[in-house]
Amino acid sequence: MQQNGFPAKTSSTAATWVLTDGRAGNQRQANALALALGRATADWTLSPRAPWRWLAPRRLPGARGAFGPAFAQALAARPRLAIGCGRQAALATRLLRSADCAAVQILDPRLDPQFWDLVVAPEHDGLRGANVVTLLGSLNPVDDLWLAGARKTFPAFGALPGPRTALLLGGSSAHADFDQKAFDDLAGQLQAVLEREGGSLLATTSRRTPAPVRARLRERLARLPRVSWYEPGEGANPYPGLLGWADRIVCTADSVNMLSEAAATHAPVFAYGVERIDGRPRRFVDSLLGLGRVRPFDASLRAWPVTPLRETARVAAEVRRRLRLPD
Repeated sequence: MQQNGFPAKTSSTAATWVLTDGRAGNQRQANALALALGRATADWTLSPRAPWRWLAPRRLPGARGAFGPAFAQALAARPRLAIGCGRQAALATRLLRSADCAAVQILDPRLDPQFWDLVVAPEHDGLRGANVVTLLGSLNPVDDLWLAGARKTFPAFGALPGPRTALLLGGSSAHADFDQKAFDDLAGQLQAVLEREGGSLLATTSRRTPAPVRARLRERLARLPRVSWYEPGEGANPYPGLLGWADRIVCTADSVNMLSEAAATHAPVFAYGVERIDGRPRRFVDSLLGLGRVRPFDASLRAWPVTPLRETARVAAEVRRRLRLPD
């Protein structure tokens, strides 16, 4: 991973450049697409200079220097394929696009899609166009091979008694309102289910989960006999293991990424707090509910047969077809 530096692996233009602003969600989507395409990658973490951090992806005079001299120099050795995710990367993929370099931009760049060869955007964004590929939710690497690898990496979860309930906690955002009472209500209902049924709770928080909420829930749920709790920064992230070993998944409704990844497993998924979200995330959750892949959280957590929702492979096949990439 390079911070506005020339990646060593880009000495071959056959490598696919993956460009993001370093945010975990953006990196995950861009790398998931590259992996599904079977491409060797060179990763860039972009930190644009002013005024480009505000103007991107607009291409105004001087834009070639937006990411510093190393990136400007690297433009002379473009790859055959560039995949960007996020608004900052959208300027980089615009700069890279040429007759020899196809530019794929993930997420709505907030400009006409004509400036890229392809734009991959979630359906709930409402972006449409001849070169727009839409998907339900977000790109992710979750498939049977990924889940098997997760179980192998985190075998201890497999020894916990079932049913194993994975709890994925997000938090408030521009389109979600999760206060302390909401989290307390969720914890109370989960506690009642686990005390009645037994089993295990595998919980993880996200960066949007407020610290006081994390501390309060951790203390409360620690009273249960079988609890594994993880917070960002506490050693190796067991999140893949949670998805790999879960018999059922409870996820707060605010996170499109977490819900997309949960829906790609074989486990029933329960969305908590659907009534607390609006806008684009609500449209996405409503789509999952309509498909029957996700159900609203309730006190029974009764399982039902599910089919994994895996959009990444479909999107990769469409990208390969449209850009005439070799298999």
